[in-house]
Amino acid sequence: MKAPLLAAACVLVLGGCAGRGGEIDATGGITAVRSACPAVAIPANTGDVTLFDPAASTDASAIDVTATMTNVRSTCNDAGEQVQTAVTFAVDATRTRTDAPRDVTLPYFITVVQGGSAVVAKRVGQVALHFNAGQRTAQASGRASTQVSRAAATLPEDVRRRLTRKRKAGEEDAAVDPLTTPEVRQAVQRATFEALVGFQLTDAQLRYNATR
Repeated sequence: MKAPLLAAACVLVLGGCAGRGGEIDATGGITAVRSACPAVAIPANTGDVTLFDPAASTDASAIDVTATMTNVRSTCNDAGEQVQTAVTFAVDATRTRTDAPRDVTLPYFITVVQGGSAVVAKRVGQVALHFNAGQRTAQASGRASTQVSRAAATLPEDVRRRLTRKRKAGEEDAAVDPLTTPEVRQAVQRATFEALVGFQLTDAQLRYNATR
């Protein structure tokens, strides 16, 4: 599950609720349901890492270890004042030389992004991989967690009313999307959070991922 460092573009209008969205209701309108839980994703170019030997080289012949973050899963508890999200993931790694046992430690991050661009919290952890002698592949698991204020992730009442107000055909604003109004769009952005997890890469590693 990979995504750029941007908030989801879909319109989710009922703050702090859970349920299904995209359904056509009895009046012919389309409903969308918004949750206070953050969307969880891997930012582009941070879901894998390549180690080289020698470290200064980026030639294919110098590839030492490659690792990929997979199976990202999340559980969210939005019952209290703090919306708590637990994230788990797996790391699958492959090495080139297999003659001896080896331990490799890879750093990863989890960050909370508000409105698609503002980083409001970040933590860095480590995941340890062990290769037995003669073993080419290894797998490890990692976990991280985030907290978001439920109040911050809930739309103001006046914005909710504007988004959910029923409109009748023939009314002057019946065909006007409330999200075209700057203050409504900005309020939705402020109440939208993401929990993003990926490898904590150096500038060189990130550049390699983006240009290879």
